[in-house]
Amino acid sequence: MFDPFEMHPEDKESMSSKKLVADVVVGLQFGDEGKGKVTHQLVKNGNYTHVVRYNGGCNAGHTIYHNGKKFVTHHVPAGVFYGIRSVIGPGCVINPKKLFEEIKELEDGGVEVRKYLKIAANAHIITDFHVAEDSRDTDIGTTRTGNGPAYRDKYARKGVMAIEIPELEEMIVDMYTEIHENPEFSRVEILCEGAQGFGLDIDWGEYPFVTSSHCTTSGVIANGIPHSSIRDVWGVAKVYETYVGAKDFEDNDDEVFEQIREAGSEFGATTGRPRQVSWMSIDMIKKSIKINGANKIVFNKADILDEVGVWCIYDGMDAHEFETAEDMEQWILHEIEEPDFLVFSRSPEEI
Repeated sequence: MFDPFEMHPEDKESMSSKKLVADVVVGLQFGDEGKGKVTHQLVKNGNYTHVVRYNGGCNAGHTIYHNGKKFVTHHVPAGVFYGIRSVIGPGCVINPKKLFEEIKELEDGGVEVRKYLKIAANAHIITDFHVAEDSRDTDIGTTRTGNGPAYRDKYARKGVMAIEIPELEEMIVDMYTEIHENPEFSRVEILCEGAQGFGLDIDWGEYPFVTSSHCTTSGVIANGIPHSSIRDVWGVAKVYETYVGAKDFEDNDDEVFEQIREAGSEFGATTGRPRQVSWMSIDMIKKSIKINGANKIVFNKADILDEVGVWCIYDGMDAHEFETAEDMEQWILHEIEEPDFLVFSRSPEEI
């Protein structure tokens, strides 16, 4: 069986000499691609010393099944499930009240969180004012969790940093010291956990229907992790697309999208809102792979189209319908540049 962590000998030798190595999990579409599942599996199978959440805040929801239990994380990186140091990075915004609620839910479920959870001193805070302001949004379709106003104040240089919040003091770390000068580790291996996806990126998404953070691999570097340390970029997509927000996305006359929504339980992990559904755009996938530098690709929920019995992809404005899943998968393989690893996942164990 192919080992996704296998590398060429010369690459392995080069990386083995580095004291800091990072892998990245990034969304190739509009979020909700199953990044939490991929991150959870990589943490389980890898040798990471840290998991770092590098963008977003409680507007994101990662659904994770651990030891037979379902968990939905918003702030907390997935490393806590396996006792690995988990850092909310400086590229994130934090609602302390929501964070402590999440910690309690995880701990009630048997996950030891406080021992492993750390927060970068220069991450920014979502205040009650930010939430109140965001709750009035009717144009963009945000999750109304205050993220946008918090990022705006950060860049306006009037934000509040995590180090200023007494309740967070025991979890605060200096990001530079934590990953570059930490005496506890002779070698640091980081899994960088992203939120949202390429189509929602503040620079590359369909503005203004975007989030307020950098959802691409550029967000990793902004957290103090140099590009020369990046080993693998895991690009995650679904074999169809979903979107939560105010713009028109779904053809309401197509009944198959309702079937996909029900079969795939396509309801927002943060808001519970029904996700709009459409066919996967191969143009977005190719663009996202190139800009993110993704060399390992996971297409999730292939089993949902199997259940519905319809396989279709947008190529520009043209919809290509296929007779079988194998036909569609072969077409995708032909269209994208051959990555180091690619899987059409029908269960977590396939990653």
